[in-house]
Amino acid sequence: MVGAPAAFDAVARARRLPKLRIGLHLVLVDGRPTLPPEQIPDLVDSNGCFRNNMLSAGIGFCVSPNRRRQLGAEIEAQFEAYRATGLALDHVNAHKHYHLHPTISGLMLAIGRRYGLAAMRVPFEPARVVAMADPGLRPRVSYILASWAALLRWRLRRRGVVVPDQIFGLAWSGGVTVKRLTGLLKHLPDGTTEIYVHPATAGGFEGAVSYYRYADELAALVDPAVRAAAEASGARLCGFADLNTAG
Repeated sequence: MVGAPAAFDAVARARRLPKLRIGLHLVLVDGRPTLPPEQIPDLVDSNGCFRNNMLSAGIGFCVSPNRRRQLGAEIEAQFEAYRATGLALDHVNAHKHYHLHPTISGLMLAIGRRYGLAAMRVPFEPARVVAMADPGLRPRVSYILASWAALLRWRLRRRGVVVPDQIFGLAWSGGVTVKRLTGLLKHLPDGTTEIYVHPATAGGFEGAVSYYRYADELAALVDPAVRAAAEASGARLCGFADLNTAG
């Protein structure tokens, strides 16, 4: 999130961890733009923040050439801000999976290719695996979401963009615990898997979700049991850039 309040601190930390794979998390909803609000008036509210009604905004992107122009300008500004950090671009995705919108993903592809976009998340999460990893949970399957995800995956792979075969963290968003993560690693399917979490020492920051268990997710990432489960799974831990290098 190149426009977030802690972006400079995050970049500084990333520079001290050269093996850490860093990507661009485009923010087009529920946040502040990179461009001055007066340059994208149709995308922001009276406070200069992105409008949070994703359905209304998404319809606007389809029917309004002016909004698409402003959207493209903001996406380019965020790619440019990322490039200015000097960090390698491992992957790209969008806040709240907004890149499922075909207009947004199309602009991300067209613009991002000039900045080295080579990998992107597609929120396709196998409910069967989630249920095995977390027997107490019965994840709801959104066939609309799954259809858009399938379309996006086909579109990206057709353009040569690296896409994981499955992701996990969607059904557990804000609640990835040690138990859930170790359970997932015991039932990890074949192929390339992305597991995403929202780790932090505490909530209460700008944009924080009140019910997210940020500290629990951080604890899960560094728990010895999770490391042991990852090693036992036989999975190779890597970033998308490593997959590109391996071919």
